[in-house]
Amino acid sequence: MSISISRMSRIAGAATLLAVMGCDSTAQEQPLNLESTEARLSYGIGLRMGQRMAADGMAIDVNAYAAGLADAVEGAEARLTEEEINTEMTAFQERRQAEVEAERVAVSQTNLDEGRAYMAEMSSNEEVQTTESGLQYIVVAAGEGDSPVLADSVEVHYEGRLIDGTVFDSSYERGQTVTFGVTQVIPGWTEGLQLMKPGGKFKFIIPPELGYGEGGAGQMIGPNATLLFDVELISVTNADSE
Repeated sequence: MSISISRMSRIAGAATLLAVMGCDSTAQEQPLNLESTEARLSYGIGLRMGQRMAADGMAIDVNAYAAGLADAVEGAEARLTEEEINTEMTAFQERRQAEVEAERVAVSQTNLDEGRAYMAEMSSNEEVQTTESGLQYIVVAAGEGDSPVLADSVEVHYEGRLIDGTVFDSSYERGQTVTFGVTQVIPGWTEGLQLMKPGGKFKFIIPPELGYGEGGAGQMIGPNATLLFDVELISVTNADSE
């Protein structure tokens, strides 16, 4: 048997949570009792599923959802065919993907515009130097010795922030320095490290094309984000000495 989504919603309107939990759907709705193990488990499962659906951006008809669950538990005849269900699910996924992509594009453009404005403002600061690639930096402490080259490894302390001040990573907070190859980091770092000397402290302002670009990184670094770093070069290990 096949009926439309709207028709299913009207039919499901009479369903209650008590029906889903095994009660007669013709009975009068009663206050929900969550004292039994079965009731608490059932409510918990429903709540978790609802939270996930809401997080996925799915608008839920609770009555229709309850009717579908009740029909499955009771072995009743489905009110939609598999084809109809798959059509609705596919359409939802396509709509959601389009929405997510539109949101990503909007955030990407906002980050790009705000980052460019920030760097343009910083360029008027006498302390800020800008390289040919677009990397901006401030020398806080010059340091002494030889600057690292591409083949070297470095030990650093650092803190990374977004232009709104949000800290997304900090070796200072972890209380432990980090060692890595000069070429094992984003391009802005690779370039900036070669300007430093051991004991030096720099501030890097890294445009997205020298950072994580349109892809961003993790939960905190969005697409086309401009990144701010405080970097302290502790030591340099020359490739020839390893």
